[in-house]
Amino acid sequence: MQALDRAALRVIPIRALTSPEAEVERVMGICNACRYCEGFCAVFPAMTRRLEFVQADIHYLANLCHQCGACLPACQYAAPHEFGVNVPQAMAQVRAQTYADYAWPPAFGALYRRNGLTLSLALAGGLAFFLVLAVALQGSLWQPVAQGNFYAVFPHGLMVGLFAPIFLFAVFALAMGVRRFWREVSPGATSGEALGEAAGNVLRLKYLDGGHGEGCNEADDAFTLVRRRFHHFTFYGFMLCFAATSVGTLYHYLFGWVAPYGFASLPKLLGITGGVSLWIGTSGLFVLHLRRNPLQADATQKPMDRGFIALLWLTAFTGLVLMGLRATPALPFALCIHLGAVMALFVTLPYGKFAHGAFRSAALLKWAIEKRQPNPLQLGD
Repeated sequence: MQALDRAALRVIPIRALTSPEAEVERVMGICNACRYCEGFCAVFPAMTRRLEFVQADIHYLANLCHQCGACLPACQYAAPHEFGVNVPQAMAQVRAQTYADYAWPPAFGALYRRNGLTLSLALAGGLAFFLVLAVALQGSLWQPVAQGNFYAVFPHGLMVGLFAPIFLFAVFALAMGVRRFWREVSPGATSGEALGEAAGNVLRLKYLDGGHGEGCNEADDAFTLVRRRFHHFTFYGFMLCFAATSVGTLYHYLFGWVAPYGFASLPKLLGITGGVSLWIGTSGLFVLHLRRNPLQADATQKPMDRGFIALLWLTAFTGLVLMGLRATPALPFALCIHLGAVMALFVTLPYGKFAHGAFRSAALLKWAIEKRQPNPLQLGD
């Protein structure tokens, strides 16, 4: 007897479909019969490999969707048709649900529903106020700092002690959530070729081109690549800022080169470039978010989206302002505001919109693996 794949024997708890999941099942059934949008993005060719859609498939397809909106104006069954097909909106609702369902620890899943713009700004303001109060009690809130040395305000050990545990927990919590998702969708064996394709799709944000290269549909349903470009500014700006921190850490611990570093140093060049890129990207995304066709989005997810964009924008903006105030007495105050924004961003990372990047990357890898496997619906000779 041929050996059975262990993944096929794994029992996954089954529960009744939620209303958003049932809606995805319904619209995918209609789309699978029509197939007009088959060439738009990875969702539709992945859909055609299935005759029915169980929960794992629904979660997978929802996270594979980039919400570019190209399929909605093309759909002959969209409202006012009685079928009322709206793939972007249905997928967005399930995506938000998967973030909560796969959250780690599971009890923290409810935080996704509360992590909105008001809470994000209040958290950043509260943390900044706490830091301002702490520095003010030391009598050093508004005074020049020699060489613009941040560590003269907050010692290096204190900064590491504050931020490292929060960041490591965020990474671990996200990894655990994606691991649960990955095990449920049962992707199969990973190959180097599939990994390379998935990585390329992530780094290029391929499926924000609408599947046809002309881009997403915005408020007037016209194709444009502007959303993809602002996402690139945001993504690579964030990565450059992370690289600046990583290089600074290597300088400190490996070479013994203690901050502050000059403006021509690698950490500063990476940080300033990343900050400008992140500020441009988040500013553009926020404007697009305000103008987006409401039919292409999930209204319940808007607060979480805007909260995440706002914290990224605050982190970039306060960081750039801080660089400009290094030689002034305002440095301690500006540092407190910036650190409050960064800490709020780290605290909300595993339970906010940041999760979409991790889950979507996993779904893209699943698709890269799946498309290399024999089509289960292919009839033999």
